[in-house]
Amino acid sequence: MNDDTPVLVHTEGHVRHLTLNRPRVLNALDHASVRALGAALAAAERDDAVTAVIVSGAGPRGLCAGGDIRALHDDARAGGAASLDFWRDEYRLNARIHRFPKPYVAYMDGIVMGGGVGISAHGSVRIVTERSRVAMPETAIGFVPDVGGTHLLARAPGELGTHLALTGRSIGAADALLCGLADHRVHSEDLPALTAALAGCATPADVARTVRSHATDAGTGELDGAREWIDACYTADSVEEIVDRLQDHGAPAAKETAQTLLTLSPTALAVTLEAVRRARAPRSLEEALDQDYRVSTRAFAHPDFVEGVRARIVDKDHAPRWSPARPGEVRGTDVARYFAPLGAGELGLAATGPDA
Repeated sequence: MNDDTPVLVHTEGHVRHLTLNRPRVLNALDHASVRALGAALAAAERDDAVTAVIVSGAGPRGLCAGGDIRALHDDARAGGAASLDFWRDEYRLNARIHRFPKPYVAYMDGIVMGGGVGISAHGSVRIVTERSRVAMPETAIGFVPDVGGTHLLARAPGELGTHLALTGRSIGAADALLCGLADHRVHSEDLPALTAALAGCATPADVARTVRSHATDAGTGELDGAREWIDACYTADSVEEIVDRLQDHGAPAAKETAQTLLTLSPTALAVTLEAVRRARAPRSLEEALDQDYRVSTRAFAHPDFVEGVRARIVDKDHAPRWSPARPGEVRGTDVARYFAPLGAGELGLAATGPDA
């Protein structure tokens, strides 16, 4: 086994295994990882002996913590464009996963955040465990949910997706199932047995039956009981009004959430709210990813991204200096620019598909 190989690939029975292999950085995605996953999926699709793929993460901590934030930060500071090339390939991979014609079984065990959601929650068989912590935490670093995350969250019940997109809060298995980010809950100790059973599955129907036979009840999460204040507060038209409603609501959790939002990038929050609202329109994942690319390109160039990573990850002083500093100072015209077409720089997935 080569420890420098970003994605380990092997076959057991009818199943092709793809294992993210960067455990020291919680399997954070870099460009090599994305390219390797794309190539492995293309090969599995062509191989008639392969009934399904299983995607998992090396090490004990989780599937994937997201993109390589430090590398993105350094590229932004240097005024580079390597990150834009990375996102082009990453979003095409997300679309390929969504359209993959065989069962794509994602083991969402442990930490699954940001880009980790992109390589799992767009799959056809999404398995969480009692250890799962799923999140799109981008607003904390002055960025916005991408990899089709707003497309997923916009389809959660009520305003739950808006709440998760703005706060970046992580959720467990039951709430991931409630929000449509996962399909089944399997105990982590049972994953090896499930893996062994899937190797003998000769058809997609066999895969479905086998997964169901290993699934267990996830119980009740936290979000369902919070629907009253979440739905009441997040229907507001602006971040400023959402914060006001949260502060005025009687639920202690609502007031705590208001305080959380006031620590996050006002620009990132305003753009994220608009992105979730736009994502509610009936459209394909490819169209949503095209929007994500426009927004990510603009967010990459905004000073809040470099500042957010500095404060949260590099210096870890947790005292970001956002520009502007308060929700009421973000202008609608500034938000609208994030969604403007990029001209020749468009991703163009909706027009060309993931294989272009």
